Amino acid sequence: MRLSSWMSSLRNYWRVDHERPQLVIAQYQAFSTKMPMMYLILIINSWALAYTYLDLAPLWLGLYFPAVLSVLCSVRLLFWWRNRHLVPTPVAAAQALRRTNLLVAPIALSFSLWSIMLFPYGNAYAQAHVAFYMGITVICCIFCLMYLRSAALTGALIVNGIFTVFFLSTHIPVFVAAALNVVLVTIGMLVIVNSHYEDFTRLVEAQLRTAVLSDENLQLANVDSLTQIPNRRKFFAQLNEICARAHGAQQRFAVAILDLDGFKAVNDLYGHSHGDRLLEQVGQRLLAACRDPALHLARLGGDEFALIIDRDLSDAALQEIGQQLCHTLRPAFVLDKAVVQIAASVGVATFPDMAADAATLYEHADYALYQGKRERRGTVTLFSEHDKAQIRRKSNIEQALRLADFERELSVFFQPIVRLGDGQVIAFEALARWHSTVKGAVSPVEFIPAAERMGIINQLSVILLRKALAAAASWPAQIRLSFNLSANDINSSEGMAEIIKLIRESGFCPSRLDLEITETALLQDLEKTRQLIHSLRQLGCGITLDDFGTGYASLSHLHALPLTRIKIDKSFVADIGQDAVSLKIVKSLLALTLDMDLACVVEGLETPQHLAVLRELGAVYGQGYLYARPMAADDVAPWLAQRAARVQAG
Repeated sequence: MRLSSWMSSLRNYWRVDHERPQLVIAQYQAFSTKMPMMYLILIINSWALAYTYLDLAPLWLGLYFPAVLSVLCSVRLLFWWRNRHLVPTPVAAAQALRRTNLLVAPIALSFSLWSIMLFPYGNAYAQAHVAFYMGITVICCIFCLMYLRSAALTGALIVNGIFTVFFLSTHIPVFVAAALNVVLVTIGMLVIVNSHYEDFTRLVEAQLRTAVLSDENLQLANVDSLTQIPNRRKFFAQLNEICARAHGAQQRFAVAILDLDGFKAVNDLYGHSHGDRLLEQVGQRLLAACRDPALHLARLGGDEFALIIDRDLSDAALQEIGQQLCHTLRPAFVLDKAVVQIAASVGVATFPDMAADAATLYEHADYALYQGKRERRGTVTLFSEHDKAQIRRKSNIEQALRLADFERELSVFFQPIVRLGDGQVIAFEALARWHSTVKGAVSPVEFIPAAERMGIINQLSVILLRKALAAAASWPAQIRLSFNLSANDINSSEGMAEIIKLIRESGFCPSRLDLEITETALLQDLEKTRQLIHSLRQLGCGITLDDFGTGYASLSHLHALPLTRIKIDKSFVADIGQDAVSLKIVKSLLALTLDMDLACVVEGLETPQHLAVLRELGAVYGQGYLYARPMAADDVAPWLAQRAARVQAG
């Protein structure tokens, strides 16, 4: 067994390791740069020796024989010189190395025998040149061949074996000593060559492992681990690259952002494991729908996906691609314990007509998606010139907000809340108004969201609440004040602390104050919202859930929060006389609030017909243009007086 193992190890020294293709290629590349030098050394050293024997040896041996060898070496030198920078295939590299293994023996034998054949014709100096030639040339060749260990070993054993046997047989002390010295040098060189080859092999393998690890890291860095499609990082890298190319070539392309409608409900109802399984299946369907090389799909995070459409297509064609994606996701998804159905909304923006750079293109596609989800979920929305104008207007409003003097420019208007049975005013809702010195009157629909985006809404809320409390202090004691809080106010401990402090220091009785919050505010952090609302209730304030029915609050939220009142959104009232669905919704909401012992205010009363229908349904409180439009603080007292007179007269 030991002999067999030893023989197997020995055979490994004389073969090309084709089982490790990267090593073979590295050997070839390192080896190919040394081979031209080796052949050049052989040619120069051989002609130096031939010159020494030119007048001593026969012409065929001193001239023709080295000429033939030089031609063969020149052919190989040119081959390696031309291919010294080549990156071959593993097969081509292995073939070239095997060819060298086959050639090294006849070449070594040819040059060795030629020099030995010259020896008898020379004098002592010429014979010493033969010994020097064989010794020094083989050393140079061995070091040139060291990246192919088998070739180096073959050359060393043939040349130095012939050298040692021949010069020992001369019995000349100088040559015998040289032969023994060559034996020692050969052993040392072979140890060095073997050690160098092992180090070289380990280095190549280490580089290969590093390259594999680098590829794995690159894969992890650019591929979404859940869906196995490109991730956000890869998406933006591709987007920047395509955008730079398209900018130079003035080409048009598009970005589409897709968001799942109903995904949160799946997560809430079945858990995150089912949500992850759903995302996996969504990714698979989208990949199958994006086989076109011009479509680059990525998952941005959560339930949001993106698509780069790297082709100049018309708006109609882009709309069709978006609709196909939506259609792809409409069939039901079969999860482990449930069958769920979702939809998708898509926003699309084009370069360069709708955006001049990658970042703006993405933002505009996201804006189109947001608009689509707000107005028509489950459809495709293309970013348009109108959207551009809207963004410019929002930007102008934000700029004006940065320059505004809120104490001077903000004011509060008031709209009455009336008891429908007898027409008595029970409260006024405070409504924000902003008259900018730069832009004039700006609607709350525009500047409130802008202030929320800028993170300054709490600053506005404090100023508006202080002005509202000051105005309400002069009202009759039975009339309450209703004030809207932003989601940012509710979900900020610092902001809420400032509002509570203001209420306490105002002198206005907290039990006359109702604070209105939206369903959106509830859903950001339900537990935190519950705690803050509880603090307001302990203070004595009432809590109203505004625009109920338009958001995503569930009945469990109503039970979890200490609410005192609910407002039914005006969108359900507008067509209540003609729309049976609206009528049923309002009727159900009124019944729900009655069962939960909550007061209910119906917004949007504008006509006597609205009033009649709502009275018939059992509504108790209402608010709308039928009674009054929002009025300035100074107009409240005169309006109340006129209202009391009309009620008394009526």
